[in-house]
Amino acid sequence: MERGSTSVGVLVIGAGAIADQHVAALSSDPRGRLAGFVDTSAARAEQAARARGGVPWTTDLAEALAWPGVDACVLCTPNDTHDELAARVAAAGKHLLVEKPLATTVPAARKTVEAFAAAGRTLSVAHSHRFYDYARTVREEIASGALGRPLLVRLALLGGWIWPDWRTWVIDRERSGGHALHNGVHLLDLVTWWIGDEPVSVYARGQRRTAAELDVHDHLEMVVTYAGGATAICEMSRAHRPASLSARDVVVQGSEGLLTMEWDGEGVLLADERGTHLAAEGPAAGFAAQLSAWLDTVTGAAGAGVAGDEALLAVAMGVAAERSMELGRPVTLEEVR
Repeated sequence: MERGSTSVGVLVIGAGAIADQHVAALSSDPRGRLAGFVDTSAARAEQAARARGGVPWTTDLAEALAWPGVDACVLCTPNDTHDELAARVAAAGKHLLVEKPLATTVPAARKTVEAFAAAGRTLSVAHSHRFYDYARTVREEIASGALGRPLLVRLALLGGWIWPDWRTWVIDRERSGGHALHNGVHLLDLVTWWIGDEPVSVYARGQRRTAAELDVHDHLEMVVTYAGGATAICEMSRAHRPASLSARDVVVQGSEGLLTMEWDGEGVLLADERGTHLAAEGPAAGFAAQLSAWLDTVTGAAGAGVAGDEALLAVAMGVAAERSMELGRPVTLEEVR
């Protein structure tokens, strides 16, 4: 941090919708302050800066990284840009929180982890579901030993919406890496975090329920096997209609007990002059907890952010899932590493 500064100056790279969630979380933690925005779109960067009190903005990343008071960055750009932009952040000596997935290929993800290790800066990845109350509750119950050894985990996250229109990069497989990497990686990371074992293989099936013309599968079923014999079954959808914004189902069968958790009725999203936010309690609390954990790592406290090597494993699982859908068989993680 800059000499005499009492807070971490955070540059936001990419001023799209997800950046609003990170900026809102940042504003809730006195240890961090918004240092500005950088975006390839001048209009988008200026609008975001104006909405946040007129902080600095630019379209030039090199310029922004050289601003005084920039200690760290939050990267909110399309998935296929993560590795190249992260490398520039590492070279500039800044800490980074990058939106999931870490990268769209295993080699690119590994290179990013190595770049931050060499630079001596922290790298965290926004696997935000780890910071939601439900995910922490499950983790704590397993850690307590009440369930014994996890044998079978089922996690379903089902939603009744699809992306804004046919031009969005999210449904371009070359840019997003596919749905298993863009959204399915949340589930793959979470069940692995809960089980606490090394994943061995992924067997995935995908469907295009919204429209046959989709370039990605908007409904996924993924079965993960682990070295210790546990199995996780993940179901992810952005195509359930009619439905609420989201529905969730959690089952953990352990050697000593059973945990079940059902949920629906997430708050709706609102867009106004303050940006995009939730009208009711929901992911916003998770983003705030995630930001707090990241600032812990940046400031040298005992942080609980999702480290680069954990995110690298999640990328490998997502790539294995995409490969499995292509080949019609289970794919081991050794095959994609």
